[in-house]
Amino acid sequence: MANAIDEAALEGFSRFDFTHEGHTRPVWRMGTGPAVIVIHEIPGLHPGVLDFARDVAAGGMTVFCPSLFGEPGKGVTKRYIDAVTFRLACVRREFAIWRGGRSSPVVDWLKALARQVHAECGGKGVGAVGMCFTGGFALAMMTEPVVVAPVLAEPSLPVLDKGGLDASPAEIACAKARFEAEDLSLIALRYRSDRHVRDARFERLKAEFGERAELIELEDADANAYRVIPPHSVLTLHLDRDRPDGKGMAAARRVVEFFRERTGA
Repeated sequence: MANAIDEAALEGFSRFDFTHEGHTRPVWRMGTGPAVIVIHEIPGLHPGVLDFARDVAAGGMTVFCPSLFGEPGKGVTKRYIDAVTFRLACVRREFAIWRGGRSSPVVDWLKALARQVHAECGGKGVGAVGMCFTGGFALAMMTEPVVVAPVLAEPSLPVLDKGGLDASPAEIACAKARFEAEDLSLIALRYRSDRHVRDARFERLKAEFGERAELIELEDADANAYRVIPPHSVLTLHLDRDRPDGKGMAAARRVVEFFRERTGA
């Protein structure tokens, strides 16, 4: 659950609480148009995630940012990252961290959120992006028919299976079937040097989904100067906004355009 809230970092967003099967979590929203769910990375719903969410809203969509862990709006430090990572490693009820072959239980809550926001916002369907620890959640969410645009940003789970996907065989099969039947696809992004997202995981995505998987791979030189951690967070911490014509910003714009195309914004 979220703790302290940095209201200044969340300026321009409105908050509501969403409950499904006894779990209530805060969600921040902004914009108008079809819905996109932005699922934050470790350590939480930090300013970089919120900046990307603002980009999505500026693209003509309603962005929804649930807080799954950490402190909403709090800035990122190495100590904060380490504290949240340790806490998540010890709490396994909502997250499947270590081995592949299944998705995290929290995905059911996210799918319920997708149903609600689609009913409210309309459009062709809902976009979803997971980041780092939550990177594979958008793929698992494809078992919910309203989800039409999954984005996997530096998908880092399962930890103990470098070529694994953070989804069950049934969820992968459902995504493959929907991609073909509904002419859908996914986007996955990473830095090539990222030790949390090995070549094997992207090779697995290509093997499973073929041309339905748009794989975007960046070099360290495409990242900004943020070095609290090595290049990892493609859409947030390491996105070089000072180079609007750079490959990093091109990748971020491609994700926003993908959401626009699929949701009908």
